[in-house]
Amino acid sequence: MTVMVHDKGLSTDIGWGSRDIYGNNVPTKNRSQVYRMRKWQNRTRASNSADRNLAQALNELNRLASKIGLHRQVREEAAMLYRRAVQDNLVRGRSVEGVAAAALYGACRRCEVPRTLSEITEASRASKKEVGRTYRYISRELKLNLQPASPAVYIIRFCRELELPGYVESAAINILNQAIEAELTSGRGPTGVAAAAIYIASVVYDQRKTQKTIADTVGVTEVTIRNRYKELAKNLDITMYL
Repeated sequence: MTVMVHDKGLSTDIGWGSRDIYGNNVPTKNRSQVYRMRKWQNRTRASNSADRNLAQALNELNRLASKIGLHRQVREEAAMLYRRAVQDNLVRGRSVEGVAAAALYGACRRCEVPRTLSEITEASRASKKEVGRTYRYISRELKLNLQPASPAVYIIRFCRELELPGYVESAAINILNQAIEAELTSGRGPTGVAAAAIYIASVVYDQRKTQKTIADTVGVTEVTIRNRYKELAKNLDITMYL
């Protein structure tokens, strides 16, 4: 049984190959019959509007997850969130693409997988504004009570994408921990704080990456990095030679 199929995989599946269960080629005279059976299978699987909506949404979830590179656990969590939204009548008047993207973002948060809203909306057919608004709505209505993602998970991910050595990653996490202790991260976006900590660590250890390079990798603006790194360096008494 799988939540990634709208009927949870409980129905019989007629495959799309040209061979039977024993591996033999289906005779040409029978292929049109098999084609009709497949077509009716698809129709009966999604026989009402709710089923069709769910089938379309799960296809969109799979498409998004494949494009972003998300593993099965996140996909199944997103499917469960979408099903809950359907059961609570939260999808009416909203696009399938917007709710699917919002469910996937919520699943990433629940599974502590570091993916930003921007990354998901870039792969989605819905706008960032729509996905963000829908995510906040279903999160509130389903009482998900999701905590903000820790900047640490973004530091680990983006240091590796930037090909920075392990000691720079460790230094960036240490800077982050000091910032948390000094209450400098409150009200700040986790990706902006992570980007600033990475930038400071890369400069201190002479493994420099430009603000633009880090901004493009993390998905924040150079202005955000400048504001955050200056704030951290000043309050944590970190000397940087630029």
